[in-house]
Amino acid sequence: MNETARHSPTFSQETGATLRLTLPLAGGMLSHTGMALTDTILLGGLGRDALAAGGLAVVIFATLTTVLHGFVASIGILVSHAQGARRPEDIPPILRAGFLLATLAALPLMAILAWIEPLLLLVDEPPALAKNVAAYDMILMLGVLPSLWMATQRSYLTALHRPRPVMVISLVALAINGFLNYGLMHGVWGLPALGYLGSATATMLVQWGMFAAATVAIGRDARHAAVRGLLDRKVIKELAHLGWPIAGTYAVEILLFTSGALMMGVLGPTALAAHQVAISVASTTFMVPLSAGQAANVRVGYHMGAQAPRAARQAGHAAFVLGVGFMAVMAAIMLTAPHQIARLFNLDPARATDAEVIAVVVKLLAISGAFQVVDGAQAIAAGALRGFKDTRMPMALAGFGYWGVGFPVAWILGFPMGLGAAGIWWGLAAGLAVTALALGWRFERLTKKLIRAAA
Repeated sequence: MNETARHSPTFSQETGATLRLTLPLAGGMLSHTGMALTDTILLGGLGRDALAAGGLAVVIFATLTTVLHGFVASIGILVSHAQGARRPEDIPPILRAGFLLATLAALPLMAILAWIEPLLLLVDEPPALAKNVAAYDMILMLGVLPSLWMATQRSYLTALHRPRPVMVISLVALAINGFLNYGLMHGVWGLPALGYLGSATATMLVQWGMFAAATVAIGRDARHAAVRGLLDRKVIKELAHLGWPIAGTYAVEILLFTSGALMMGVLGPTALAAHQVAISVASTTFMVPLSAGQAANVRVGYHMGAQAPRAARQAGHAAFVLGVGFMAVMAAIMLTAPHQIARLFNLDPARATDAEVIAVVVKLLAISGAFQVVDGAQAIAAGALRGFKDTRMPMALAGFGYWGVGFPVAWILGFPMGLGAAGIWWGLAAGLAVTALALGWRFERLTKKLIRAAA
């Protein structure tokens, strides 16, 4: 297993290649986050009830689709390996199998959204809220298929080292989403007035538009336009084998942070509001290391397809330097300017209730310094390991870190030890730190083993 010159880049070359992937991916992800933020802001203009129903419906939809996006992320692993091995003929069957799995994964999600009203009533949500959420999610249900198909295309294009179309499509979609949201909610510019359901309609239409645009982007490349053709059962099986642990990893992390929000709710509205502010900031900055992790997935898989484990190890290190370095800068900003960040959310220190929220936000942003760095590290390590087709053990390590350490420490510090909101966040940070260390150790151990085997 000799590493050719093509797969023996210097560290600076590898860092540059990773950065060229990371930047457009981060732009696309930030645009996606911006769409959800736009929906929330515009729903707030319709009043408390519209914001409550639409906000909860969006959270349910986004949470479930994010987990399934992890399921189709396995497409990028196989495509990057085929790219590195210089076997372009293996790539179209991967895309075909990915579309099939995305379609199959969408069916149970659509069934859940169709039955969301009785499910919400089962957990004692108010009947009026459950009815309004169900009406919103019934429209979003029509956007499930294009959402998962677009996730398939995004993973595919990224693995081909073509992330720029994804970024452009996402930026254009962000603008169109805002236009359609406002127009359909208020009935302006010749559009019908649909109230809060106009937001759901806009989001659904934008999902279909993004899928159509990505289809055009893929079809313009004659090398990979062969979407039609026979399905390969072996490829389908391998994608499912790699994909379900990624979805499982996403699920255990999302559930941890959902549990953190529920614990904050027990502490009262001040703690919950502060948590929402701090987690919004952390979630936004997290898009960059998450993108670096996806870039590591592609670069590691590319080098492993060429049987170049030393270059694959270097790719993981390059992504780590970029992602963790960025998060360290963000942590420094949070530590030095917490009051300024809090004011970005229209919190007025002259108002007594807002002043209480700001005081808690400042504490949480201080903790977020550690939170940011370890969260970025675990995302990059997980992405790099997927490049080795290693998905099951990272899921197990993440499950232990989040639920064996993170949740119990958050509960103990927050309640029995009386540290409140700060204690819960220290628990979340502890879970992320343990996960980052475990995944980092796994990456170092695995790469050293592969390099020795190659020698």
